Amino acid sequence: MNNTIDLNVYACSSIGLILPMISEYTWSIGARAFLYCLAMVWCFLGVAIISDTFMCGIERITSKTRVIKIPDSEDKDKVKEIEVKVWNDTVANLSLLAFGTSAPEILLSVIEITGKSFKSGELGPGTIVGSAAFNLLVITAVCIVSIPKGEVRRIKNIKVFAITSFSSMFAYIWLLIVLLLVTPEVVDLWEAIITFLFFPALIITAYATDKGCCCKSNRTASEVEIGLDLSGQQQDGTADIIEVARECGRGDRKVSLDAAAQIAAARIAERQTRTSAWYRVNATRVITGGHKLTPPVNKAIKDLYDNVVYENGNAGIRKSSLDISESGKKAVIEFTAASCAVLENEGHVRLGVRRSGNVECSVTVGVETIDGSAEAGSDYKPIKQKLTFGPKECLKDVYVEIVDDDVWEPDEFFFVKLFLEPEQVKGDEVVLGKVSINQVTIVNDDEPGKFEFSKPSFIVKEGCGQAQLVVKRVNGADGEVAVTWKTKDLSAKSGQEYQGGEDKIRFKHGETSKVIALDIYGIKDSHEPNFQVDLSSPTGGAEVGKISRTIVTIINDEEFSAMVSRIQEKTQHNLDGLKIDTATWRDQFHDAMNVNGGDVENANTMAYVMHFCTFFWKVLFAFVPPPSVGGGWLTFLVSLAMIGLLTAIISDLASIFGCLIGLSPTITAITFVALGTSMPDTFASRQAAMMERFADSSIGNINGSNSVNVFLGLGFPWLIATIYWQVQGKPFAVPKGSLVFSVILYTICSIVAIAVLLLRRNLSFMGKAELGGPKTGKIASAIFVFLMWVIYIVLSSLQAQKIIHVI
Repeated sequence: MNNTIDLNVYACSSIGLILPMISEYTWSIGARAFLYCLAMVWCFLGVAIISDTFMCGIERITSKTRVIKIPDSEDKDKVKEIEVKVWNDTVANLSLLAFGTSAPEILLSVIEITGKSFKSGELGPGTIVGSAAFNLLVITAVCIVSIPKGEVRRIKNIKVFAITSFSSMFAYIWLLIVLLLVTPEVVDLWEAIITFLFFPALIITAYATDKGCCCKSNRTASEVEIGLDLSGQQQDGTADIIEVARECGRGDRKVSLDAAAQIAAARIAERQTRTSAWYRVNATRVITGGHKLTPPVNKAIKDLYDNVVYENGNAGIRKSSLDISESGKKAVIEFTAASCAVLENEGHVRLGVRRSGNVECSVTVGVETIDGSAEAGSDYKPIKQKLTFGPKECLKDVYVEIVDDDVWEPDEFFFVKLFLEPEQVKGDEVVLGKVSINQVTIVNDDEPGKFEFSKPSFIVKEGCGQAQLVVKRVNGADGEVAVTWKTKDLSAKSGQEYQGGEDKIRFKHGETSKVIALDIYGIKDSHEPNFQVDLSSPTGGAEVGKISRTIVTIINDEEFSAMVSRIQEKTQHNLDGLKIDTATWRDQFHDAMNVNGGDVENANTMAYVMHFCTFFWKVLFAFVPPPSVGGGWLTFLVSLAMIGLLTAIISDLASIFGCLIGLSPTITAITFVALGTSMPDTFASRQAAMMERFADSSIGNINGSNSVNVFLGLGFPWLIATIYWQVQGKPFAVPKGSLVFSVILYTICSIVAIAVLLLRRNLSFMGKAELGGPKTGKIASAIFVFLMWVIYIVLSSLQAQKIIHVI
């Protein structure tokens, strides 16, 4: 009798392709399960980090641009340089970017089928269906409730969304047709080829729809790939820097140039267009304590950053000083402007009220009107009402009705005042800001009006480029009229220090303000030169008002210009550090070996913990060639190989872990593996939902990614397997097992989920948008969609464990 014990034969020892690498014969089942689960989570973090690098390479490839020259619409003799993307955005999203987000699932399916001697497995297909369910149901639910109160996000390119939604549902219906109807439990070569070819067909169809080939086009400039004016981008950034310099240079501000550069970089980065790859990479780096792609703003200057407000590129009304909110402890309520004007025939005036400081709680203030020269009842309808700001709500509107009559009257005004109840004044929750009263001027529109300058003198700095002189039309705005302006040299000389001249300003009916723009060349001598501008010869029955002339003085601003230059240099350095790709291996190792990529000042405890846990992966993957080498393609290929290797290890870890705890490969795939591969997408989509104006970057790409999972994740391994078995003269068997039931469940859930999104888009009580809207509606729809995922997991698991038997 042979009593020899083979130490290499024990529970779940023969399941993996690579693992176990050592004998685990003496280990307990519980200890092995715990270690395999821990290793699987750790490897998921590794996949997320190398996928970060992979996405950086893809972003470098798809963001490639070329500069073309087109005729200048303003000057026919000149041309304008336009930067145009080489890759169409729709093609990029459905090809490389979708492949980048789905690479682990796709490679898992390929590795499993090749590792099992080209026989079908359960882990790869299960992960693809499980990830699709998680992406569509869970991520959509998260995005719906993540939108701040009072805000909504709609899908902008609804035609492409419709194509990808149909494609996603069709992909899984096609699986059912192949596995149940045409050739039950067998995949023929022609079926594998068609499944794979659906991928390029999807891209071509979506591209044609995006370009307006299939239906009437209503594309915007960005959709037809008209590039951005390079000089315009630079001017916008320079304007931000100048306004930050002005704000930080105020006498009551003591802000260093470094702090000012941080604020300017943050403000510029806020308005930059971000791709799905950007959100995916940034989410991974937030999770793993890596180099974030959002500008670091020191906590000490964060309140100042929040207080810098811009309106149409110019500095707006500043928020209340920091001492009013007591470092953010109190809510500060004030009007967005100290005054406004409205035409009598407009019917109402809208006044903006904003909240700064503490925005976490719900606060209420009173609003009432007070007579000036305008009288309540005859000139406007008085109001006295409550205005409530919910948590996170920072802007509200107040409307006052204006009475329109046919009697000519001079321009009149009244006041709208914010007030607190006596018990609120004694409390610590809310205070009124400096702009608590707004003067509203009612402009009479029954007469042509009078022309006058907004003030008798203007002071401009020599570096401003232009003097903007405001001409107002008061006491009427009826009809089209004009007035002549003419400059007169005083100590300033036209053609040397400014460009003078004579011209007419034309006002259309209802217009009450125009600007005379005069070029400023600078100061030739040490004095402060000035010149005069006069108004004369009004037309259409209009008259010249009291301020018919103004004096413009040009002052020196060398110190300011030098400060702007220094801030601009530091700001550019900060922005260079936010690029999605790194330029050198040195940068990659620096970011890998330092928490938050070196931004230690803004690192919290969790960032340090995650940096420690992922340090090995960060340093290992820092050896991957940076995207700047080879245009991103070398990064793409090396990262893909790394993802393939890690995915093979995860496949073994998941299979053995499921075996140890008694779960079928299908349950392991649709739960643990699907969650592990989709978690970075969850954080990325949530951030995109909150930061973007539209829902395309958050949920618009989910269906496209799910389609790619089937067409590539199953089509490609099926193709190579059917070719292999065709050569052998045998069919490629794909047992339906629990996969078919899981696919049926997902297909039903996906149809319902997309129907919910379409209903939300068209129902008023849901906000007429896919994401956000009224609190009750968004919570209810999010819970409903999430519960569908729970039902999908429960029923699929019961089927896989043979507790129920539906198919």
